[in-house]
Amino acid sequence: IHFYKRMIKAILIFNNHGKPRLNKFYHYYNESQQQQIIKETFQLVSKRDDNVCNFLEGGSLIGGSDYKLIYRHYATLYFVFCVDSSESELGILDLIQVFVETLDKCFENVCELDLIFHMDKVHFILNELVMGGMVLETNMTEIMLRIEEQNKMEKEEAGFSAAPTRAISSIKNMNIPQQIKDIKLPDLPQAIKDLKM
Repeated sequence: IHFYKRMIKAILIFNNHGKPRLNKFYHYYNESQQQQIIKETFQLVSKRDDNVCNFLEGGSLIGGSDYKLIYRHYATLYFVFCVDSSESELGILDLIQVFVETLDKCFENVCELDLIFHMDKVHFILNELVMGGMVLETNMTEIMLRIEEQNKMEKEEAGFSAAPTRAISSIKNMNIPQQIKDIKLPDLPQAIKDLKM
């Protein structure tokens, strides 16, 4: 059996008050462990000054010195990647930048509310960059192509699901004389009996 080491252990986004806006764990932790990791990570990252480097040793709950916390602070949001200690800090900072720029393009200046109200789309974007703790894609043009394809499919599906409703609505709004609208169809079981005689 071949085991690979996940390079990214977790991706966390929280606001300036420590409220989680996205948390994606690529290693199993139960719910209470996840909450403790988020709390510890926020405490480690938020107390750092803005003019220090954007990476530090992982917290004790996430793996200590075997892992690093690499983060960027944008306006009201912290984007934190917990990665293997052998991972390139600059590579992950670049990955965070690609993620944020992609979110910016999709939501036209992404804000905290976008992460709250469009969680499915944010997860889709993240899954285009990272899957199972491994980096899949860093080219923003490729990522945007996948997002545009997904948006196109969603619009087509919305068109299909809305078709029956539109058909009924258009029939109701047709200019059919009232007499035709008022025609009563016979009771089907009685009509069948009448045909047999």
